[in-house]
Amino acid sequence: MNTKTKGLWVLPCALFAVSGLAQAVEFTGYVRSGAGGSSEGGTQSCFQLPGAQSKYRLGNECEQYIELDLRQDLFKLDDGSVISVEGMAQLYNEYGHTPEFTGDHGFARMNQMYAEWSNMPALNGGSFWAGRRFYKRNDIHISDFYYWNQSATGFGFDEVAIGDLKYSYVFSRKDSVFQDPYINRHDFNVGGFQTNPGGEVEVGVSYIDKPDSTGAHSGWSVSAQHKQQAFLGGVNTFALQYGRGPGTALGYTGDPTLDNANKSWRVVEFFDWQVTPRFGGQFEVVYQKDTRPDGDDQDWLSIGVRPSYAFTEEFKLVTELGRDQVDAPGGTRKLTKFTVAPTWSPAGPGFWQRPEFRLYYTYASWNEAAQRAASQMAAGSALSDTGAFGDALHGSNFGVQVEYWWK
Repeated sequence: MNTKTKGLWVLPCALFAVSGLAQAVEFTGYVRSGAGGSSEGGTQSCFQLPGAQSKYRLGNECEQYIELDLRQDLFKLDDGSVISVEGMAQLYNEYGHTPEFTGDHGFARMNQMYAEWSNMPALNGGSFWAGRRFYKRNDIHISDFYYWNQSATGFGFDEVAIGDLKYSYVFSRKDSVFQDPYINRHDFNVGGFQTNPGGEVEVGVSYIDKPDSTGAHSGWSVSAQHKQQAFLGGVNTFALQYGRGPGTALGYTGDPTLDNANKSWRVVEFFDWQVTPRFGGQFEVVYQKDTRPDGDDQDWLSIGVRPSYAFTEEFKLVTELGRDQVDAPGGTRKLTKFTVAPTWSPAGPGFWQRPEFRLYYTYASWNEAAQRAASQMAAGSALSDTGAFGDALHGSNFGVQVEYWWK
């Protein structure tokens, strides 16, 4: 184990050291791992359309990925509030490379390290936190698309109840390790609007301060989301988002060189279903329009579905069909991906039951505009003319994978 990787375990060890002060350490995590190849030989090469912000995941993930999370309650005070600390180690390594989780093909880092004072009477049951935290991450599972994500390095007040509503505020300097400059950002959310039986609305505003750098601008975005419970045995989610300037990232801190004339809006619709104990799945539609004064406009449409049917209590057949289309300068790019995956599910037949042990076959086709864009923007990727499939406009992958999360 190298020095960088050893450093990841300092905080978890510290949590164990104080475990006698309160309840036992809570250990949660996520793992996906496997091996895959392509029909052209060599390591699996995954399919993603240039300009699309996500890809359909089933049989289309080309990495080993692990999250290991430890949470420790340090003190429970007389007023019922609790002081806790939490840390998460994140490990990533691309297929086809030794799993060292470091260097050009992998990384290992602490992606969460924060303290929280929760269930505070002064905040009507809300909490105060500070550090680096995954926070209000709204995502679509089948494409791993985090469309509204307020994860940050900063501090915040979470779920402060006033009447029937709950208010949250976050001040942050950095969304993630991939954000290079530090930029001040303010996120304000209000949730708990009961709109109909089983339906609830949350709204949020994000303001991004103007950085000190030359040519930089401030920006903002707004989001509104409706969740409907008991929809086809699952949950339906509908969201609208709009942003200007750096707020065009719609849920993240965007490019600070974009001024207020740059705008983006997005519609998100997806639902989970579990119609019977053995038949479940997820369906999604995402549409985003980016308007840029320099002419670099783009429209992205994504439609996909992953149905799952269990023939027995432990054996499922899972399939996934996804299509992405991007209208941009240079032509309309198109990608269609289909996967079939016989799956062993020892925890049960439901769509969300994990672990799953999968065999999979994936086939994808794309057009010449997609190949031209990939060759320019992502040379060596699956869709490019220098990738695994060369000049072809189609390709396939196969492999095995395990996915598991636990609480």
